[in-house]
Amino acid sequence: MAVLRSAALFVVAALFEIGGAWLVWQGFREHRGWLWITGGVLALGAYGFVATFQPDAHFGRILAAYGGIFVAGSILWGVVADGYRPDRWDITGALICLAGMAVIMWAPRNGA
Repeated sequence: MAVLRSAALFVVAALFEIGGAWLVWQGFREHRGWLWITGGVLALGAYGFVATFQPDAHFGRILAAYGGIFVAGSILWGVVADGYRPDRWDITGALICLAGMAVIMWAPRNGA
């Protein structure tokens, strides 16, 4: 159950961070305006709080593991939001990142 909760928190964090960055991008680069940028900044701020709910108490481990989710989530976001088509190397790299994330976060540890 702890792994499922942790994975869900990583997904929520990715939605806030990637979504927030995308909103800022859209607002600034695509000239959609300050409301988009403001929404993005608020989402990025919310992302900063999500990691504090992870069951592991080590900030460095949480952030390092989240990196794998960020990589895979960013590719997926591009597919859904921008019509990006990843190639086999994008997918392979994302899977490697997810495997690394799982090792960092959920590998059995003695007393840790």
